[in-house]
Amino acid sequence: MLDKIAERSLNALGWEIDHHLPFDLDRCVMLAAPHTSNWDALYARLGLKAMGVNARITIKDSYMKFPFGPFVRAMGGVGINRRPKVEGEQRPSMVEVMADLFVEHEKLVMLITPEGTRAKQTQWKTGFYHIALKANVPIALAYMDYQLKKVGIGKVIYPSGNMQQDIKEIMDFYANIAPKFPELYSVDTRY
Repeated sequence: MLDKIAERSLNALGWEIDHHLPFDLDRCVMLAAPHTSNWDALYARLGLKAMGVNARITIKDSYMKFPFGPFVRAMGGVGINRRPKVEGEQRPSMVEVMADLFVEHEKLVMLITPEGTRAKQTQWKTGFYHIALKANVPIALAYMDYQLKKVGIGKVIYPSGNMQQDIKEIMDFYANIAPKFPELYSVDTRY
């Protein structure tokens, strides 16, 4: 029922849904770009809900406790803890901890904003690629195109291990997406 409410809300705002995610794909790293406005979160969440995608976001585990915990979980939050399991051990990397979530969760669509901020970034954070490769899951390309008023999942990439080639394919996809604020957007210029 919530998916129909989300879809009708998007339609009432003049947006349409573009859904290319295979229906049986319930384990992936999902990129959300471009990210130039707080409105992106609203359209992305409505679009994903309308498509029946239960996207999760990672957040420091301390936010999973009262009073924020119930709200954060309702918004799809998954707590991560980078403290060593045994005192004296090296602290695990963010990539290791996030990839391990795919071991802990049978179904997981991990939503990541690779730009990392709403400010213009000419180099995206590439941890998403390493997470997908380590967890052996695909990368789904979610987007919000403000010119076409379309929100959706446009493509699914299966990391080959050739990071240069795979990320160039991702940048080629996002190069044609119109953000809310074009002056704040750039694909990763290294690719």
